[in-house]
Amino acid sequence: MTITKYECDDCMKDFLKQLPKCEHHVHLEGTLEPNLLFKLAKRNHITLPSNFPKTEEECRERYNNFADLQDFLDHYYIGMSVLIKEQDFYDLAMSYFKKAHDDGCLHSEVFFDPQGHLERSIELKTVVSGFHKACIDANKKFGTTNKLIMCLLRHLPSSDGLKVIQDSKKYYQNNIIHGLGLDSSEKPFPPRLFENCYNLIHKEFPNVGLTAHAGEEGNYKYVEDSLNLLKVTRIDHGVNSKQSKKLMERLAKDQTLLTICPLSNVKLQVVKDVSELPISLFFNKNIPFSINSDDPAYFGGYILENYIAVHESFGFGVKEWKQISLNGINGSWCSEDRKKELRNKVDEVCEKFGKLISI
Repeated sequence: MTITKYECDDCMKDFLKQLPKCEHHVHLEGTLEPNLLFKLAKRNHITLPSNFPKTEEECRERYNNFADLQDFLDHYYIGMSVLIKEQDFYDLAMSYFKKAHDDGCLHSEVFFDPQGHLERSIELKTVVSGFHKACIDANKKFGTTNKLIMCLLRHLPSSDGLKVIQDSKKYYQNNIIHGLGLDSSEKPFPPRLFENCYNLIHKEFPNVGLTAHAGEEGNYKYVEDSLNLLKVTRIDHGVNSKQSKKLMERLAKDQTLLTICPLSNVKLQVVKDVSELPISLFFNKNIPFSINSDDPAYFGGYILENYIAVHESFGFGVKEWKQISLNGINGSWCSEDRKKELRNKVDEVCEKFGKLISI
């Protein structure tokens, strides 16, 4: 089958860069670039396993050859071992916030995996404090707004997740953590295993945002069960929602945001090419989605590179890109005042480029 590619010239790239973006699906631990990884390993006197790449170049080569999601995760959890001190978590988050700002991302809702650190005897306070201080400093330095979403690792038992939620209550009460998510290997860990965790957080903090990875490895039922059992208002990935007409109608009716990660889906062999993703289908059926980077240090593309990849595959014009940007803003968990600011910026950029881009 011939794959059509659309040109993304300098004008279009400039438009996509200036277009205000909201990122909803990025794992802070997945922004650990090889240069920072080796720097932290040296700083913290960490000896990496003998089978781990020895240089930045070898790391990047390894990142280009993941067999599947589990192969990636095995490497990912080893990389996390260099994160020890509060300063490490701060440095990691600030590095991401700078890259995101450079890409025109003005609001980020970022994932972190406390269980991956707690099982290494790193205190929750160390992790959250480092990330939270980076959120505050990024706002001061870049003018961006940022929210932390705590994710549970679905390959660990829900009892472990319940304990983490109990231990994190003060951070929810103080508006330091703003959401709950569910990540790691989707199969064979269906949403129903974590219904008790989501019920607890919903009971204690009914205004907290709820989301879950679903419909990447798993079929559309994983998405349905996340909506029905976990009561999420957002779905991370969700590309297999295309398998059910009834589900797509529901997503459109409720305006449930899907946080799609194009380059990640290619790297983890969900699809062979970005053009195979149901992006046009979702767009035409009025299913809102945002475009995100997932684990950009490992998948070779931050948010702007994902925007460019989508343009090259679908050839959207200013009108379509404006709607994608607005959908991301509307599906964010920031204040209405912040959403209004971002919508106004979208209008300004689209008016500026409307006559320059003929598509």
